[in-house]
Amino acid sequence: MTCTRPHALITGAGSGIGQATVTAALDAGFHVFAGDRAKDGASGQLIDGPRTRLRLDVTDAADIDRAAEVIGEHVGDRGLDALANVAGIGMAVPLEVVDSESLRRIFEVNVIGQMALTRAMTPLVRMAEGRIVFVGSIGDRLTVPFAGPLTASKAAIASLSDTLRQELAPWGIRVILVEPASIHTPAVDAMNAEVQRTSEGFSAAQAQLYGESYRGVLAKFLEQEEHGSPPEVAAETIVKALTDSRPKPRYLTGDGATKLALLAKLPLQAQDAAKRRIFGLPRPRSVEDGESSSR
Repeated sequence: MTCTRPHALITGAGSGIGQATVTAALDAGFHVFAGDRAKDGASGQLIDGPRTRLRLDVTDAADIDRAAEVIGEHVGDRGLDALANVAGIGMAVPLEVVDSESLRRIFEVNVIGQMALTRAMTPLVRMAEGRIVFVGSIGDRLTVPFAGPLTASKAAIASLSDTLRQELAPWGIRVILVEPASIHTPAVDAMNAEVQRTSEGFSAAQAQLYGESYRGVLAKFLEQEEHGSPPEVAAETIVKALTDSRPKPRYLTGDGATKLALLAKLPLQAQDAAKRRIFGLPRPRSVEDGESSSR
């Protein structure tokens, strides 16, 4: 191998945080393997200098095997210096309403797929005594009403990250969790459309139970995301995790991250009350006794 740069695989590279992380990693001196789900173009194609495009759906075992083969051929016994698991999907739906197929899908992408890719890349990372970064969410500490599928998947990956950090430490592999709060990416527009479709798909009974509060909560949540930090802020944190001489196990990033992390330390009853005020949710038993005020 003639490439003398350190090497990083970054997933979700087609847009948002993943795309910004590719740029930041290139600026930091990495040769980047940029993985995304797009089916156009050749996988393993070298484009604009030290960047190799990989067609990579983390739920597709053939894509993962091909990525490991392409990267292994390029890096040789130097190994892979960094893996940044950025790819993921969101979902916002009441837990009483969400169907099993949709719930299974978000765990397939955000948890099962990320771990499948990580397992495949760990031997290469071990060669380089490299680093693995998972992109979680502040939601792995602090749940939001109607975002249960997303926050549950992020909590799962946070737990797996903590476990893997301990298991791989004997080989000098650092495993790091980056927890974004509000980041404004194109995913905000996609989520807006998804909320509309979900709301329109409610049965009459579901609409009566959840319609108003669901739309109200998601409107406030998406408004926060609209005013969130640009994806470059999260990308800078990810590259910092990949390059710090003494990286922390977890990094917060994005607008409101520190405040939300502090809120997550409050007793659960206090958290619930604060979220009712923030999102305008009905207070406990207010529906049963005919009231609709929040506190």
